Amino acid sequence: MIASAEWKQGMLFDGKSESGHVVHFDATPEHAKGLSPMEAVLTALCGCTSVDVVSILEKKREALSGLTVTAKAEQAAEPPRVFTHIHLTYRIRGKVSQKAAEDAVALSKNKYCSVSRMLEKSAKIEYSIEYES
Repeated sequence: MIASAEWKQGMLFDGKSESGHVVHFDATPEHAKGLSPMEAVLTALCGCTSVDVVSILEKKREALSGLTVTAKAEQAAEPPRVFTHIHLTYRIRGKVSQKAAEDAVALSKNKYCSVSRMLEKSAKIEYSIEYES
């Protein structure tokens, strides 16, 4: 895997992936023109675990109709401002059994989500699951 970041001006950068996708980073306090790099990491965590949970629930033939994963993180007060605590909220929609949802989230956290496994080296990651019919 290859990625790059190119400085555009001020504290604005364009990140580019090997597959050709571009993300705009804005390291100003306002983050008006893009994600901060740490926001991108937190968003990647949500995306990574979402992929796992959807895949697992589909394989279990659960009637999933929607999933939203939200992350709330705390950072260290001093540089490097690593994440120290992350709480993920999984909002599951559809007729999904509670056991299947709990198993899918646990498998993502403990086995499949690479982003989660990396972040666990500095942050305690906890989660809750909410169900919507």
